[in-house]
Amino acid sequence: MEERKHSDRPRRKRRYSMIPFVALGIAVVLIVLIIVGITSCTKGCSEVSTQTGQTQATTKPAVKDSESTFKMSIAGDYIIYSSIYKGANENANGNGYDFKPMVQNLRQFTEKCDVNYYNQETILGGTEMGLSDYPLFISPQEAGDAMVDLGYNLVSTATNHALDGGEEGILNSCEYWRNQKGVFMTGTFDSQESRDAVNVLECNGIKYSMLDYTYSTNGIPCPEGKDYLINVWPTDLDINDPEKDTAYQEYKKQVKKDIDAVRDKVDFLIVCMHAGVEYMPDESEYQDDMAQFLADNGVNLVIGTHPHVIEPARYIGDTLVYYSMGNLLCSQYQDENYNKVTSILATMTVKKTVKNGETKITFEDIDNQLLYCYYDQNTWRGHKIIPFSSDEIKDYLPDYKQVYNTYKDVFLKLDNTLSFARCAE
Repeated sequence: MEERKHSDRPRRKRRYSMIPFVALGIAVVLIVLIIVGITSCTKGCSEVSTQTGQTQATTKPAVKDSESTFKMSIAGDYIIYSSIYKGANENANGNGYDFKPMVQNLRQFTEKCDVNYYNQETILGGTEMGLSDYPLFISPQEAGDAMVDLGYNLVSTATNHALDGGEEGILNSCEYWRNQKGVFMTGTFDSQESRDAVNVLECNGIKYSMLDYTYSTNGIPCPEGKDYLINVWPTDLDINDPEKDTAYQEYKKQVKKDIDAVRDKVDFLIVCMHAGVEYMPDESEYQDDMAQFLADNGVNLVIGTHPHVIEPARYIGDTLVYYSMGNLLCSQYQDENYNKVTSILATMTVKKTVKNGETKITFEDIDNQLLYCYYDQNTWRGHKIIPFSSDEIKDYLPDYKQVYNTYKDVFLKLDNTLSFARCAE
């Protein structure tokens, strides 16, 4: 019995010796929990205080000051008349369609840019639908191939001719553009989901997006329940007064909704507006009203198409507005003013500056080129886009200097500080 008691005592002594260590451990845990609780409370209070306007330090990381840029080009209306696609078929020796010789002179501009935009005026419904000319255009998809080959990767399709091939034409076009890697097309859609999708693109650290609207579809209605096929910002040319046009004013709510859905997700926002009066060298009241509305809602760049002639450009605040780029490629009649076969091709540096947490978009190195769309007026063949800055213009347009001066004046009418590329000597 004594041996058992003797042997038990050391065990009781060891058990008692653990108490200080256990107590110490519990104390440490309690202290850590208290510190964590205090820290959590401090962070929560800091956020609430910041939201209520007090000056406590925020827990959000500071945005570093930075600058980033990308190069961009902008071209006008690409209209595929039958004389053009027949010429493209001849270029391909009757086996398909080759539009590349017609547009090859644009490469000198697009190859220097990261983002290249143009307006696909006629729907790329494809040969399976049967090709057609004015007034209902259905164009071969090879016309798009030539532009993609040049590096065009931003395309607007909301035009007054977008429904010329009905729903089938738009669906074929959407499928075609969906299969072009690295190319973003907007303005026409194959579903409500794709119409409502918020698209954010990125180039050199600059996030950007583009929206696109047309004033009309030439009276061709969307199939019932499928208004999503095309963005129509309606204008009533009979009224010709934006303030009295209730349908036009009502649609501003949709445009604002579209802008608000993407504006805080991008640095740079483009809106294309297919609007205006055909063949008029001055912008209409609707175009002015649209541009002001878009500028007021934070759009950085407005690109105008449809009038088929060059119209002025200008800034509205920090928003750069091109009212009409003119016809890039077409077979419209060449009158003594050549107004339907001249266009603007703009190149610029889009610059994003972040300073003190504020992001600003500016445009630098803007260069506005005058282009001529040549074709033989006797054969309606030989279409070719020629810059007025190239010596080649002398061989295709004898009075090129007079034409150049005419459209330089038109383009700079509202803002003569914008650049205009020099003409060949």
